[in-house]
Amino acid sequence: MASMKAIKRRKASVTSTQHIMKAMNLVAASKLQKAKSKLDVVRPLYSNIKNVMDGVRASEGTEDNIFTEKRDVKNIAYVVITSDRGLCGGYNLNVAKEAYTFMEARPEAKEHIIAIGSKGWDFFKRRRKNVIQRFAEPAEGAMFGEAREIGGKLVSMYKSGEVDEVYVVYTHFNSILAHIPHIVRLLPVGSTSNMPEGHDLMTYDPDLNTFMTHAVPMYLNIFMYGAMVESAVCEQASRMTSMDAAARNASEIIDDLTLEFNRKRQGMITQEITEIVSGANALQ
Repeated sequence: MASMKAIKRRKASVTSTQHIMKAMNLVAASKLQKAKSKLDVVRPLYSNIKNVMDGVRASEGTEDNIFTEKRDVKNIAYVVITSDRGLCGGYNLNVAKEAYTFMEARPEAKEHIIAIGSKGWDFFKRRRKNVIQRFAEPAEGAMFGEAREIGGKLVSMYKSGEVDEVYVVYTHFNSILAHIPHIVRLLPVGSTSNMPEGHDLMTYDPDLNTFMTHAVPMYLNIFMYGAMVESAVCEQASRMTSMDAAARNASEIIDDLTLEFNRKRQGMITQEITEIVSGANALQ
């Protein structure tokens, strides 16, 4: 059984850890609010351009466009968004495992992985996957410059025939406690039955195919930016809840150690009293 000195030392260590967890929880909560504010701005932009793309995809005459052509799928590009840091629960592992399971289900196609965040890079390197490029997670959250660079690379790879499909794997933010890994195919652009209001009134200048050739790369850039922002929000939400749970667990450990310390101290006091009484009785 541990001595009282050892119990006090462990209690002090757990208390120090608890203070760190509470501080990290506050920092994550602050960063979450900033990232959520950015997401609230990005979502309407993404929603509008998605409506435009739905109208394009629902239109006739796009079958011959390079971004809609049917290909024999032999190479697939995956953009997997994780973080550079841990202590955020299952955030990184969940999205990496979702991507890995999807890849393993299509063994006939060679994967070309672009990892955003070192955790995804480490995950796939350990499993000997073909990681062609690594992007560091932006220090202050997702920036459109990085999203545009990645989107441009994806379009270039697709146009050159280096890859036949493009997927992005990210974490979608529903609420602080609900963030779910999503896999979305960006290229080729498929047809849709989700026709936006006023679809029949839309006209494209100079023609539909030319418009689509310019609109799809812009759509990819904005989608990548939105996915990076959503992932950043999910990371901070996961870290905040994880640190809160860790702080509560530390409180329970401190309570248990306090109880154990008091019991041991009471036992020592009882033993000393017993020895004194026994000694006094022996002298009589």
